[in-house]
Amino acid sequence: MLPAAARLTRSQEFRLVVRRGRRSGRSRLVVHVLRPDQAPELGRYRGEALPEAEANTAPTRKSTGSTRVGFVVSKAVGSAVIRHRVTRRLRHLMRDRFAALPAGTLVVVRALPAAGDASSRELGADLDAAFRKLRVLEPDGPATGPR
Repeated sequence: MLPAAARLTRSQEFRLVVRRGRRSGRSRLVVHVLRPDQAPELGRYRGEALPEAEANTAPTRKSTGSTRVGFVVSKAVGSAVIRHRVTRRLRHLMRDRFAALPAGTLVVVRALPAAGDASSRELGADLDAAFRKLRVLEPDGPATGPR
């Protein structure tokens, strides 16, 4: 299970990553990543009123430097049982990859309808391929961190 501090919980946080981050699509999922070095301007709004144009994509918390992840699994993936199964699998896979991600990275994993029929191994392969394309993981390094 991911600790609460490692999860994206507000729609504003998801919007921030999806709109300002980089995206990599695979057959079963789409991964959005926002690294701290990609958005250095995020820290300038701490304690200030936000301009109207950026009010919907501004960070919701002060940056703590911790990696956080959120999941989007829509009804197109399947019934509630299937959606929860996909979410549990993705959460487990992301827990194993946390150590390999740079500190402060924000990740949104969006499951596509094909994810409902996919095994954990297939979802893991898609996650790794997406992270490598986004240059978040080393091309030949291990996908999972130490256990």
